[in-house]
Amino acid sequence: MKEDILDQIDWKKSPLLPSIAQDFKTKDVLMLAYMNREALELTLKTNIAHYYSRSRERIWKKGETSGNIQKVKEIFIDCDNDTLLLKVEQVGGAACHTGRYSCFFRDIKNSKEVYEIDEKAISNYDIVDRVYHIILERKQSLSEKSYVASLFKKGENAILKKVVEEAGEFCFAVKDSKEEEIIYEACDLLFHSLVALGYKNISPELVKKELKRRFGISGIEEKRSRSK
Repeated sequence: MKEDILDQIDWKKSPLLPSIAQDFKTKDVLMLAYMNREALELTLKTNIAHYYSRSRERIWKKGETSGNIQKVKEIFIDCDNDTLLLKVEQVGGAACHTGRYSCFFRDIKNSKEVYEIDEKAISNYDIVDRVYHIILERKQSLSEKSYVASLFKKGENAILKKVVEEAGEFCFAVKDSKEEEIIYEACDLLFHSLVALGYKNISPELVKKELKRRFGISGIEEKRSRSK
Protein backbone atom coordinates (compact mmCIF):
# COMPACT_ATOMS: atom_id res chain seq x y z
CA MET A 1 0.00 0.00 0.00
CA LYS A 2 1.44 3.36 -1.01
CA GLU A 3 1.60 6.43 1.20
CA ASP A 4 -0.94 8.26 -0.97
CA ILE A 5 -3.52 5.52 -0.27
CA LEU A 6 -2.92 5.94 3.45
CA ASP A 7 -3.60 9.64 3.01
CA GLN A 8 -6.88 8.90 1.23
CA ILE A 9 -8.24 7.31 4.39
CA ASP A 10 -10.29 9.70 6.48
CA TRP A 11 -8.58 8.94 9.79
CA LYS A 12 -10.56 11.64 11.62
CA LYS A 13 -13.86 10.08 10.60
CA SER A 14 -12.64 6.48 10.97
CA PRO A 15 -9.67 6.41 13.38
CA LEU A 16 -10.03 2.64 13.73
CA LEU A 17 -10.50 0.52 10.61
CA PRO A 18 -12.12 -2.93 10.89
CA SER A 19 -9.40 -5.35 9.75
CA ILE A 20 -10.26 -8.87 8.64
CA ALA A 21 -7.49 -11.47 8.76
CA GLN A 22 -7.83 -14.32 6.25
CA ASP A 23 -5.65 -17.40 5.91
CA PHE A 24 -3.57 -16.86 2.77
CA LYS A 25 -3.78 -20.51 1.69
CA THR A 26 -7.14 -21.84 2.91
CA LYS A 27 -9.05 -18.53 2.55
CA ASP A 28 -10.65 -19.16 5.96
CA VAL A 29 -11.55 -16.01 7.90
CA LEU A 30 -9.45 -16.03 11.07
CA MET A 31 -10.43 -12.94 13.01
CA LEU A 32 -11.67 -9.38 13.01
CA ALA A 33 -9.64 -6.68 14.75
CA TYR A 34 -8.99 -2.95 14.33
CA MET A 35 -6.12 -0.85 13.05
CA ASN A 36 -5.34 2.80 13.55
CA ARG A 37 -2.82 4.52 11.29
CA GLU A 38 0.15 3.60 13.48
CA ALA A 39 -0.82 -0.07 13.54
CA LEU A 40 -1.23 -0.12 9.77
CA GLU A 41 2.12 1.59 9.25
CA LEU A 42 3.83 -0.91 11.57
CA THR A 43 2.19 -3.77 9.70
CA LEU A 44 3.38 -2.42 6.36
CA LYS A 45 6.88 -1.84 7.70
CA THR A 46 7.35 -5.25 9.37
CA ASN A 47 4.98 -7.49 7.36
CA ILE A 48 3.74 -8.73 10.74
CA ALA A 49 0.16 -7.91 11.72
CA HIS A 50 -0.22 -5.16 14.31
CA TYR A 51 -3.60 -4.07 15.61
CA TYR A 52 -5.09 -1.53 18.00
CA SER A 53 -6.77 -3.05 21.03
CA ARG A 54 -9.80 -1.08 22.13
CA SER A 55 -9.94 -2.83 25.50
CA ARG A 56 -6.20 -2.41 26.19
CA GLU A 57 -6.10 1.02 24.57
CA ARG A 58 -2.78 0.37 22.84
CA ILE A 59 -1.07 -1.06 19.77
CA TRP A 60 -0.43 -4.78 19.96
CA LYS A 61 1.57 -7.07 17.76
CA LYS A 62 -0.47 -10.17 17.07
CA GLY A 63 1.23 -13.04 18.91
CA GLU A 64 3.44 -10.78 21.01
CA THR A 65 3.03 -13.06 24.04
CA SER A 66 1.89 -16.35 22.50
CA GLY A 67 4.19 -16.41 19.49
CA ASN A 68 1.17 -16.97 17.22
CA ILE A 69 2.10 -14.15 14.87
CA GLN A 70 0.56 -13.36 11.50
CA LYS A 71 2.92 -12.92 8.57
CA VAL A 72 1.18 -10.57 6.16
CA LYS A 73 1.23 -11.62 2.51
CA GLU A 74 -1.21 -9.07 1.06
CA ILE A 75 -3.34 -6.17 2.28
CA PHE A 76 -6.44 -4.87 0.53
CA ILE A 77 -8.68 -1.92 1.29
CA ASP A 78 -12.35 -1.76 0.36
CA CYS A 79 -14.08 0.68 -1.99
CA ASP A 80 -15.02 3.06 0.85
CA ASN A 81 -11.47 3.20 2.24
CA ASP A 82 -12.70 2.17 5.68
CA THR A 83 -12.15 -1.60 5.95
CA LEU A 84 -9.01 -3.70 5.51
CA LEU A 85 -8.47 -7.29 4.44
CA LEU A 86 -5.21 -8.96 5.44
CA LYS A 87 -4.18 -12.23 3.83
CA VAL A 88 -1.83 -13.83 6.31
CA GLU A 89 0.20 -16.87 7.16
CA GLN A 90 -0.94 -17.80 10.66
CA VAL A 91 2.05 -18.99 12.66
CA GLY A 92 1.34 -21.31 15.58
CA GLY A 93 -1.98 -22.62 14.33
CA ALA A 94 -4.26 -20.43 16.45
CA ALA A 95 -5.53 -16.98 15.58
CA CYS A 96 -8.00 -16.88 18.46
CA HIS A 97 -6.97 -16.18 22.06
CA THR A 98 -9.00 -19.27 23.03
CA GLY A 99 -6.46 -21.44 21.22
CA ARG A 100 -8.68 -22.12 18.24
CA TYR A 101 -7.65 -21.79 14.60
CA SER A 102 -10.26 -19.08 13.95
CA CYS A 103 -12.22 -16.70 16.18
CA PHE A 104 -15.31 -17.77 14.22
CA PHE A 105 -15.71 -21.20 15.78
CA ARG A 106 -19.36 -21.22 16.90
CA ASP A 107 -22.08 -22.46 14.57
CA ILE A 108 -25.13 -20.35 15.44
CA LYS A 109 -27.67 -22.83 14.07
CA ASN A 110 -26.64 -25.77 16.25
CA SER A 111 -24.34 -24.12 18.84
CA LYS A 112 -21.52 -26.48 17.89
CA GLU A 113 -17.87 -25.46 18.06
CA VAL A 114 -16.18 -26.29 14.77
CA TYR A 115 -12.56 -25.86 15.91
CA GLU A 116 -10.88 -27.57 18.84
CA ILE A 117 -8.64 -25.80 21.34
CA ASP A 118 -4.92 -26.17 20.70
CA GLU A 119 -3.50 -26.08 24.24
CA LYS A 120 0.03 -25.73 22.92
CA ALA A 121 -0.95 -22.62 20.98
CA ILE A 122 -2.11 -20.80 24.12
CA SER A 123 0.49 -22.09 26.58
CA ASN A 124 2.48 -18.84 26.33
CA TYR A 125 -0.44 -16.50 26.88
CA ASP A 126 -0.37 -14.45 30.07
CA ILE A 127 -2.41 -16.42 32.62
CA VAL A 128 -4.25 -13.30 33.87
CA ASP A 129 -5.38 -12.48 30.33
CA ARG A 130 -6.45 -16.10 29.75
CA VAL A 131 -8.51 -16.17 32.93
CA TYR A 132 -10.06 -12.77 32.14
CA HIS A 133 -11.15 -13.86 28.65
CA ILE A 134 -12.68 -17.04 30.07
CA ILE A 135 -14.55 -14.87 32.58
CA LEU A 136 -15.93 -12.80 29.69
CA GLU A 137 -17.03 -16.00 27.95
CA ARG A 138 -18.78 -17.15 31.11
CA LYS A 139 -20.47 -13.74 31.30
CA GLN A 140 -22.37 -14.62 28.14
CA SER A 141 -23.03 -18.18 29.25
CA LEU A 142 -26.38 -19.46 30.47
CA SER A 143 -24.81 -22.55 32.00
CA GLU A 144 -26.09 -23.35 35.48
CA LYS A 145 -22.89 -25.29 36.13
CA SER A 146 -20.62 -22.25 35.79
CA TYR A 147 -19.75 -20.51 39.06
CA VAL A 148 -18.75 -17.31 37.22
CA ALA A 149 -21.97 -17.31 35.17
CA SER A 150 -23.95 -17.65 38.41
CA LEU A 151 -22.16 -14.61 39.88
CA PHE A 152 -22.96 -12.52 36.82
CA LYS A 153 -26.55 -13.69 36.98
CA LYS A 154 -26.81 -12.58 40.63
CA GLY A 155 -25.43 -9.17 39.73
CA GLU A 156 -23.08 -6.51 41.00
CA ASN A 157 -23.78 -6.85 44.74
CA ALA A 158 -23.01 -10.57 44.73
CA ILE A 159 -19.77 -10.02 42.81
CA LEU A 160 -18.58 -7.22 45.10
CA LYS A 161 -19.56 -9.19 48.21
CA LYS A 162 -17.20 -11.95 47.09
CA VAL A 163 -14.38 -9.44 46.48
CA VAL A 164 -14.79 -8.05 50.01
CA GLU A 165 -15.00 -11.56 51.45
CA GLU A 166 -11.84 -12.70 49.68
CA ALA A 167 -10.00 -9.50 50.66
CA GLY A 168 -10.80 -10.21 54.29
CA GLU A 169 -9.62 -13.81 54.05
CA PHE A 170 -6.41 -12.65 52.39
CA CYS A 171 -5.75 -10.18 55.21
CA PHE A 172 -6.31 -12.85 57.86
CA ALA A 173 -3.97 -15.23 56.00
CA VAL A 174 -1.25 -12.56 55.96
CA LYS A 175 -1.80 -11.89 59.67
CA ASP A 176 -1.45 -15.62 60.41
CA SER A 177 1.83 -15.70 58.42
CA LYS A 178 0.96 -18.94 56.66
CA GLU A 179 2.59 -18.74 53.23
CA GLU A 180 0.47 -21.42 51.54
CA GLU A 181 -2.76 -19.79 52.73
CA ILE A 182 -1.51 -16.32 51.73
CA ILE A 183 -0.87 -17.52 48.18
CA TYR A 184 -4.21 -19.36 48.02
CA GLU A 185 -6.23 -16.41 49.30
CA ALA A 186 -4.33 -13.94 47.09
CA CYS A 187 -5.30 -16.09 44.10
CA ASP A 188 -8.96 -16.05 45.19
CA LEU A 189 -8.85 -12.27 45.63
CA LEU A 190 -7.26 -11.75 42.21
CA PHE A 191 -9.78 -14.05 40.54
CA HIS A 192 -12.82 -12.31 42.02
CA SER A 193 -11.29 -8.92 41.24
CA LEU A 194 -11.04 -10.05 37.61
CA VAL A 195 -14.72 -11.04 37.72
CA ALA A 196 -15.55 -7.52 38.95
CA LEU A 197 -13.45 -6.01 36.17
CA GLY A 198 -15.22 -8.27 33.67
CA TYR A 199 -18.58 -7.10 34.99
CA LYS A 200 -17.56 -3.55 34.04
CA ASN A 201 -15.77 -4.67 30.83
CA ILE A 202 -12.45 -3.25 32.03
CA SER A 203 -9.41 -5.15 30.77
CA PRO A 204 -6.72 -6.01 33.34
CA GLU A 205 -4.32 -4.58 30.77
CA LEU A 206 -5.57 -1.13 31.77
CA VAL A 207 -4.74 -1.90 35.40
CA LYS A 208 -1.23 -2.92 34.32
CA LYS A 209 -1.01 0.29 32.30
CA GLU A 210 -1.92 2.37 35.35
CA LEU A 211 0.60 0.46 37.46
CA LYS A 212 3.30 1.20 34.89
CA ARG A 213 2.31 4.86 34.96
CA ARG A 214 2.78 4.96 38.71
CA PHE A 215 6.07 3.06 38.65
CA GLY A 216 8.89 5.37 39.67
CA ILE A 217 6.48 7.98 41.09
CA SER A 218 6.43 8.44 44.86
CA GLY A 219 3.15 7.70 46.62
CA ILE A 220 2.86 11.31 47.75
CA GLU A 221 3.32 12.63 44.20
CA GLU A 222 0.79 10.14 42.85
CA LYS A 223 -1.85 11.22 45.39
CA ARG A 224 -1.18 14.86 44.60
CA SER A 225 -1.70 14.21 40.87
CA ARG A 226 -5.12 12.68 41.59
CA SER A 227 -6.23 15.60 43.76
CA LYS A 228 -5.66 18.19 41.00
